[in-house]
Amino acid sequence: MNHFLDIHKTDAGALRTMIDQAAAMKQARRDRPKGAPDDTQPLAGHMVALIFEKPSTRTRVSFDVGVRQMGGQTMVLSGSDMQLGHGETIADTARVLSRYVDLIMIRTFDEAVLTEMAEYADVPVINGLTDRTHPCQIMADVLTYEEHRGPIAGKKVVWTGDGNNVCSSFLHAAGQFGFDMTFTGPAQFDPEEEFVGLARSKGSRVVIERDAARAVEGADLVVADTWVSMHDAQSAKERRHNMLRPYQVNAELMAHAKPDALFMHCLPAHREEEATSEVMDGPNSVIFDEAENRLHAQKAIMRWCLGV
Repeated sequence: MNHFLDIHKTDAGALRTMIDQAAAMKQARRDRPKGAPDDTQPLAGHMVALIFEKPSTRTRVSFDVGVRQMGGQTMVLSGSDMQLGHGETIADTARVLSRYVDLIMIRTFDEAVLTEMAEYADVPVINGLTDRTHPCQIMADVLTYEEHRGPIAGKKVVWTGDGNNVCSSFLHAAGQFGFDMTFTGPAQFDPEEEFVGLARSKGSRVVIERDAARAVEGADLVVADTWVSMHDAQSAKERRHNMLRPYQVNAELMAHAKPDALFMHCLPAHREEEATSEVMDGPNSVIFDEAENRLHAQKAIMRWCLGV
């Protein structure tokens, strides 16, 4: 069963195959009329369940469009539609859905919901996001970097701000794709030690640097993410802003990176907080290529999961 649960749980060779296939599918679509389906329909006759316990724009649209472009059909379900883990156990939900659909993508809060879904499902399960990791986003980010700058292996990636779920998956990717990573942010927001250790065990150089300017020196890629969650109380947001303000990505900070360093942000962004509009709309920013590449990367992930 080819579940796609986390980058470090997926064979490095399979990850490379997915990135290469995503790039090939993206290139193949460029010569087609906008909105036209793929020449081949690898998901024809397949039904994909898209489950959202957490709200979503990019994940929902990119998965839905990707399935349709490849000839499949989708069923979009919210947590309230299913009462996931409340009216019925997650294990029983997984067993039932496996009788109806060919693939399950779930975007949820607790990682345990994802792992239990995968344990009891008889069809592949994709991690669309948990509070702990966000692997589909990082597959899109690797694709984006490589289409602009070539192989990411051996490059220096700098994460600024909060060592959150997206940062965790970047650490997983560092080990699997062979790049180095520097985290810069307050000690309270350091990434999980387990994930830092995983990247180092694979040979990646992982550095924790409190001084943002020093961290960014020589960077090939600088990455930021939102400082606050939609669920944070206002008082918590203010405290986080005060602690994270020295790590804003602005023109002054980017000047310490390599001249051709790219800037990424997975969106949605709070402009003038974690990054300035000058950087986000600047010549080194690839944030909207990132957003588009969610579509192409996830199409390749789905094909790998289904073996088509």
